[in-house]
Amino acid sequence: MLDEKDSDILEELMKDSRKTTKAIARELEMPRATVHDRIVKMEQKKVIRKYTAIPDYAQLGLGVTAFILVQFEPEKGLSQRDTAGDIAHLPGIFEVHMISGEYDMLLKVRGSSMEEIGKLVIDRLREVKGVARTLTSACFTTVKE
Repeated sequence: MLDEKDSDILEELMKDSRKTTKAIARELEMPRATVHDRIVKMEQKKVIRKYTAIPDYAQLGLGVTAFILVQFEPEKGLSQRDTAGDIAHLPGIFEVHMISGEYDMLLKVRGSSMEEIGKLVIDRLREVKGVARTLTSACFTTVKE
């Protein structure tokens, strides 16, 4: 469990992982050495797993986002985890989550157009062993990611 200081530091890093320890220390009114030590400890404990860049997908030609619900159909020798792993390797698939409810997986996909996402669903996703049904919802806009 994180204390308030660690939570505040982590929140600043989640806003901008390139923010320096000096800038975080100034923002949170903490000594720079304290911020540095706490970040190192969170990295060692794997609270902070990695630092990454979040691109503007529209500038990369991937301006359309959709979410796809997938219903898994068990086959002999095939697990839901196997199917999820196969799906994760498809180009255009950005997230794969196993969920509860009527559907078994939630996917986040990106493409240049709804037509491209449609091709992904029809020509690739529905061909993966274990995929029984899909339900696709287009994303109008992203408020928070």
